[in-house]
Amino acid sequence: MTSEGWGTPPVEPISQHYIVCGGNALAHRLVLELVEHYEVPVVVLVTDRTRDHAPQIEQITGVAAVVEYPNLTEEALRAVSIDTARGLALVEGSDQDNIHAALSAQGHNPDIRIVFRMFNQRLGENIERLLRNGAALSGSATAAPAFAAAALGRPNSVEIDGRYLHIAFDDAITSDRICVVADHIDRQDLSKIRLLPEQEGDSAQFVRLAREFGDDGPVRQGGLRRAPEPEPEAGPDSEGEPEREPAVGPEVEPEVERAAEPDPGAEPEEPPGGIAALQALRMEPREPISWARRLRWRVLDTMRFLTNARLRVVLLIALAAVLMAFAVLWYLNRDFGWTVYISLLDLAGAAQPDQQADIAAGTGTGGLWQRVAQVVITICGITFAPVATAIAVEVLGSGRRGLPRNPSAGTRDHVIVVGLGNVGTRVATQLHEMGVPVVCMERDPQARGISAVRALGIPVVLGDGPFEEQLRRARLKHSRAVIALSGDDATNLEAALEARHGNPDVRVVVRLFDDDFAGHFYRTLDNAASRSVSYLAAPAFAAALMGSEVRGTLSVFRHVLLIAELTVEDGSGLIGLNRHDLEDPGGVRVIAARFARSNQLHWGFADRTRRLAPGDRIVVAATRSGLARLNTVLVEEV
Repeated sequence: MTSEGWGTPPVEPISQHYIVCGGNALAHRLVLELVEHYEVPVVVLVTDRTRDHAPQIEQITGVAAVVEYPNLTEEALRAVSIDTARGLALVEGSDQDNIHAALSAQGHNPDIRIVFRMFNQRLGENIERLLRNGAALSGSATAAPAFAAAALGRPNSVEIDGRYLHIAFDDAITSDRICVVADHIDRQDLSKIRLLPEQEGDSAQFVRLAREFGDDGPVRQGGLRRAPEPEPEAGPDSEGEPEREPAVGPEVEPEVERAAEPDPGAEPEEPPGGIAALQALRMEPREPISWARRLRWRVLDTMRFLTNARLRVVLLIALAAVLMAFAVLWYLNRDFGWTVYISLLDLAGAAQPDQQADIAAGTGTGGLWQRVAQVVITICGITFAPVATAIAVEVLGSGRRGLPRNPSAGTRDHVIVVGLGNVGTRVATQLHEMGVPVVCMERDPQARGISAVRALGIPVVLGDGPFEEQLRRARLKHSRAVIALSGDDATNLEAALEARHGNPDVRVVVRLFDDDFAGHFYRTLDNAASRSVSYLAAPAFAAALMGSEVRGTLSVFRHVLLIAELTVEDGSGLIGLNRHDLEDPGGVRVIAARFARSNQLHWGFADRTRRLAPGDRIVVAATRSGLARLNTVLVEEV
């Protein structure tokens, strides 16, 4: 080891391993994914083994080595045996650094699989074309939809072939659901949730309807009808009474009802709690905002230039005087067009006044009251002119200085985004595109997200003062939700508690890394949610490193379901498998299939015996461990 690098390089020669470059939260989660679910050897390259998550990464069982280098140089790549590695994940550093490292790694090992994090997705797509086997992902873009949807109190969606998959809970589940993805949901104890529980057969609901439906009425909610009590059979104690035939009513058949009766020796089942189901919509659910509310927001937003109370009073009085004078002119002349024309000239100070000769000759404009009205309009015009000039100067001046604008006094029903890092910028942009008003808060005036949101016209509250004061400036009292997205759990929790203290009804969404911390957060606060960027993004990075195409992630509270599309290629272990072979409770659920002979995507494909052939594609909803099992099958030889 040279003086440029130090640490613990692999003692023994290592090959067929995976390299993770980074010591941040995403690297930590990614290493856990690879070690626990894919069971592959991992070598980690960090810049400082005493900072960030590097100490926790060293404690993970299954990590082959942790190597420390201050920079991602050629020597650093050779120290982690880049020539014999199967995959490389670059999840820390700037876009430029990751591009340079990816191209350098391909020069050492042309066949290596490279997955690199890129904030600029367009640039990442172009770099992918330069790599033989590479993929560019954005952790913030993967996680942002979940944060935005949580703030609005609705599920996020993943687009597949023109349909939008989302998860609905309890009463929001409609009849067109694809499958149940979770049950035993207890919002106070999220550890009870069962993901992808064992589902009933495809004909189960038809059998249930046959049991429920009778000649005497519609289907009854809440359970099956109970069979009528059977008549006692003739026996020794029947005193010779004739044997009666079993009663068979028009509602149900006895055989069906006997099958539905509970086993008297079985233990009573516990109530399952809430459920969640996967549904496919024709269009993505939009935030229902009426045009009247949008117009009110626009009008109130323009009042940000008139923040002084005295100035607003003066302008309102002047406006009222102009309207009254306009009404007088209209009454005297009975010509609306001419009244508008002369009023505008008077406001601009360009009206031609009456001369004494005109008054003596009786050729004036309309008498004493008309001249009074014109004078009133002209004087009020003198008031409006400097205000309009000041507003124009302020708009042009702030634009040239690159300063973000503060939220106006009329801001209502908005979402406050705390922190304008990569994730915060993505979330603010997505909410803005959905038509939801947004106000951002940032303590660092040099944050990269400030210029991005300023270009969209989103107001930003800058400063490093206490959260209480910053939230007040962000109009917390009138907000609908607060999303805390800084990189520190304690800072996010502080912002959430201050927001709840200032507005007990506001919805709070917090970015938290620690799962135990998040569990306490759910149990303590109502109308709150927590998400982890690394927890949402790491499964997608791990699956991409193994060659799978993850289309998106769906959140079930703090749990993650992956929506992936897999292609059956020649030599793949998927050839010859059917739904029985692919699916397993708690791991994988096939939700759609596209066969090689046609390009149509079949949703909820019911044929469980049809075997896959080369060229077929399947869409699955899977847990992290379930997708890892599928990836293992995918690379197996037939």
